[in-house]
Amino acid sequence: MNIDRTIFFARLRASLYPQGVSPAAAAGHASLLARWQDDPENGDRRHLAYILATAFHETGARMQPIEENLNYSETGLLKTFPRRFSPTEARRYARQPEPIANRAYAGRMGNGDEKSGDGWRFRGRGLVQITGRANYRTFGIEETPDAALQQKRAIDILFSGMRLGRFTGCRLSDFFSAARADWIGARRIINGTDRAADVGRYARLYARALALDV
Repeated sequence: MNIDRTIFFARLRASLYPQGVSPAAAAGHASLLARWQDDPENGDRRHLAYILATAFHETGARMQPIEENLNYSETGLLKTFPRRFSPTEARRYARQPEPIANRAYAGRMGNGDEKSGDGWRFRGRGLVQITGRANYRTFGIEETPDAALQQKRAIDILFSGMRLGRFTGCRLSDFFSAARADWIGARRIINGTDRAADVGRYARLYARALALDV
């Protein structure tokens, strides 16, 4: 199913990128569109719209694989990880990304304790920010976590994770079908309800860029 890229990018500039689409973001979009068009299993463009919206949100509109920024201030730590840092600990850990990761992600998502270093080793990476040893194992890169920053691998993780439910057990077909279009609930594919309305709005804008009537 061909996608008119001239129309697609023109509509993006009018909606999500009013300041213009950077060369890196344009290249990222092109790679995702190419992956979609080359896959014979792809058909429902709403799925593609939600994939694009997820990458847009997770990468801060850059559309390139990124690494999690853990350079939190004291206030940021208490807001983001209130169960992991007391006020005293937040003061001690502030602006130290590696110790922050090791404490914040210790003992969960397949990680060892704080001293294991797993929190930092398996911090968020990619187009969808996979985090934790167990998630890296799921995608076959437990021994080479930086592989999540390689474009092709990052795209593979994004597509298979969302289509097959490999992130949370929820998949695109659970929310988009002939009888259903749940733009808000689809956030459960990635991260519960966090920023669900925002990602749903981005997805609808992508759907319009893909010439869908939503």
